[in-house]
Order: sequence, then C-alpha cells, then structure tokens
Amino acid sequence: MKSLLIALYAATAVAAPTPAMTPVAIDTYMRDALEATGLPGVSVVVTHGGKVVHAAGYGHDSQGRAVTANTPMRVASVSKSFTAIAVMTLVERGKIKLDEPVAAQLPGFRMTDPRAARITVRHLLNQTSGLSDTTVDIRELDSSTSLADYTARLADDGLRADPGTRWEYCNVNYNLAARLVEAASGQGFGDYLREGVFGPLGMKSSAVSDQVVKPADGHNSIFGAWLPRPELPAFLNDSGSGGVITTAADMGKWLIAQSGNGHPLVKRQSLETMHTPTDLRDYGMGWGLDQETGQLTHSGNLFTYTAVEAISPKTGYGIAVMTNSAALHDDTYDIMLGLTAMSEGRTPDRPGGGRHLFELVLGVIALVALGLGTVGVVRARRWAALRTGKPWWRTGLRLVPMIAPAAVLAAYPDLLSFLMNGRTVTWAQLTYFPAPMSITLLVTALAGVLVAAVRICVLRWGGPGRSSSPAGPLRAPVPGRN
Repeated sequence: MKSLLIALYAATAVAAPTPAMTPVAIDTYMRDALEATGLPGVSVVVTHGGKVVHAAGYGHDSQGRAVTANTPMRVASVSKSFTAIAVMTLVERGKIKLDEPVAAQLPGFRMTDPRAARITVRHLLNQTSGLSDTTVDIRELDSSTSLADYTARLADDGLRADPGTRWEYCNVNYNLAARLVEAASGQGFGDYLREGVFGPLGMKSSAVSDQVVKPADGHNSIFGAWLPRPELPAFLNDSGSGGVITTAADMGKWLIAQSGNGHPLVKRQSLETMHTPTDLRDYGMGWGLDQETGQLTHSGNLFTYTAVEAISPKTGYGIAVMTNSAALHDDTYDIMLGLTAMSEGRTPDRPGGGRHLFELVLGVIALVALGLGTVGVVRARRWAALRTGKPWWRTGLRLVPMIAPAAVLAAYPDLLSFLMNGRTVTWAQLTYFPAPMSITLLVTALAGVLVAAVRICVLRWGGPGRSSSPAGPLRAPVPGRN
C-alpha cells in the first residue's frame, strides 16, 4: 500500500489539469449545484498541485450576506486531519512518540480499564484504540470546559476492544490527541494550531474557537424550509475532533500542503504515514482512502454544518466543500463527487434531490398519519361496536399497530444509536437536522395513541352521548337489517 501511495505522489508532480477544470467550468457547475440542492450557502475550493484553481462562495448566510471564499464555517470532523498533522509535527521534533503508550506521555490520562495503558498515539490517530461511544459517557464529555477536563472525565470509563484490534470511529481519540499536543508543546491546542499549522500555511481566518473566528450561522432544513439555528452546545472550542473553523480560501492552502506541495509542515514520510490506511480499515490519520480511485477524503457533519475535503494523489487535485447547513442528506459529498468527476475528465452528475425526496416522503407519511388518526377517532364508535363481545386479547391485538409508533418513539435515540454502531444519540440532537424524521415519528405516534385511547374509552364507557337503550350505538349490528 505504501508503494502505491508513493507512486501516486510521484504522479502528482507531472499530472496535467484536464481542460474541464477551469474556474468558469467550476463556477457554472457550482451555480447549478446551488440551484439543484437549494442549500442556503456553500463555499468551495479546488486546487491542483501547488495552485488554487478556483475558490468561491455561493448563496447567503442567515443575515442575507453573500457567502464568499472568505466566509468562516465549521468543518466538523474535517478537523481530525488538522489534529493529526499537529501531532505529527511534534513527533518529528521528538516531543511525541507515535508508538509509545499515551498514558506515559499524557499526565492525567487514566481509565478503569487496564487495557487503556496499552493505547499508543498511533492507535488514537488510526481510530484503533478500542475507545467507543458505547463505553464512555459522551454526554458527560460534551459538558467539558477544557481538554484537560475532558481527559480527566475518562477516568471511570473503559474500552470496547483491545487496542490495535478493532477500528471504531470515536471522537474521544482525537480529543485525547489534541490534549497530547497541549502536554507536549506546553501551549493550548488552539495556540499551537495557530503557530504551528495555520500560521505557517498562511491560514489567517482559521481557528478552533468561535471566540477567535466567528462562523456563519448554521441552518437546518425542516420540510424544505431552511431555518437558522445556533449549533448544538457541546465540547467544540479547542476540540481536536471537530473544532476547526475555516474558510474556502484557507482550505485551499491546506489542500496544497496535504498534496505534498507548498509550505511543508512535515516531511514527505510523515505525510505518507497520515495517508496510509491500517489493515483494519481504509482509514489513515484523519483521512479515509478510496481503494478504487486512490482518493483521500474526510467528511464532517455537525448539527448545522457539513463539509468534506478530498485530495487525489493520482490527478493532483484537491477539493473542499463547506456549507452553513445540515440536513438528512449530505449534499457536500455529492458536490465533491461531481467536482472529482470533472477533475478526471468525466461528466459530473447533477447533485441535489436527496434532501427534497427524503423530506417529501416524511411529510407525506406525517400527513397520512394525521389523516388516518382523524378518521380513526371519528369512527371510534363503529369500531367499538364491532369489537363488542369479542375476546379482550383480540381487541388488544387490534390496538397494537396503533401504539407501535409510540413504542418506536420511546426507543428512538437508542434505536438510532444501535443503527449507527453505538454512536451516542440524544433527544436534543434529534431536534436538529433529523427534525423532519423526528416530527414525522412524533405525529405518527401521537395519532396512533390518540386513536387507541379514544377507542378504548368508547369501548369501555361508551364515550359522550352514549345511549342507555339496548338499541344504542354500541349494540352489535343484526345481520339482514339496514
């Protein structure tokens, strides 16, 4: 694998840009993408070798200001590649030992699980430490006030697997790595990034704190309407897993450096180490590898922002797409794939439609549930009349489909957590970009519970206006009579 990457890096130096990847062509594609996706705002940068081909912004922020290449946005987990290179700069200086235990290099790091003493720095960056959302208290960690506080709160947590034996995506790995940068450098993580990464690259509008760089307001899509919302409170400032705020213009400088051009932050060997996947997963250090194309990518998803970065050692192109919004469908990745196709001389697919389709289907389901619920309540007496004299358990079975959505709603966060391989999901999170799905489930559950409750009341007590006559509304119908 390493020889493949070296060959691809070598090809970068001689790769020629395809005619299609001109600023005009990219701009045309992006304007079409903005129209097709309906995103409130998006910024993009495309690099080739050591040059920026095109950097621009499209759409508007919540204040009606035009999004430009200099509009700051949160890039979420794209931050991990920045944390990884910060660590590697200290590895090259002998301040951090990549294959030595973290516990021996990070004062204050301890866990109840004795296996944690075997976690190395490489394990953290490769996401193979054994740390998991299922074995640490993510809610407690999200209320941390600093990386030191965050690290201390891990003391009563454990591991899911032996270090080095299982790949699992877990933000704790990169927040520990950020704390390690602080311990090794004697500086705050944000200060070290500013002086050791952002500064040397000329990324003047980048930071890991919204107290330093104010990002554009984020948005959520609620059945097609974009609503501006503050990002969900969590451990974001100085976070190594998702704290970076940057611009398309700055990301251009970053992509050039990650492609092995421009200002070298680390030696070529260190860059290759970051980009080389493990045997457990096609994931290096803050970068995933597409085995078919050789393209390196990493996406980022917060609750009101999405982003993606990609570099292709084969073609020499780098791409970053950032939006001030989050929805059930990630349009940034589709846009990146379209730009990748252009860079390879292929015709890109028109992005968009995924969010519209998902939310349309969910909206229709909610309206149907509301309609069926109304009919169910109106026809409660007729239903109860048909159930009179029937065994109670048969009546109970008839009610199960009505209350099933409520049972799903009660288990909603845990169910999604299971489907996401144990990633922690909270009720607060479900009110952000998953809101259309949450609203649909809530409407369906309430409609079902209301119908079941009304039918039980009518069956048991007859409900308002019940007749005392044997021929009243609860009397079973007589065959042959109108």
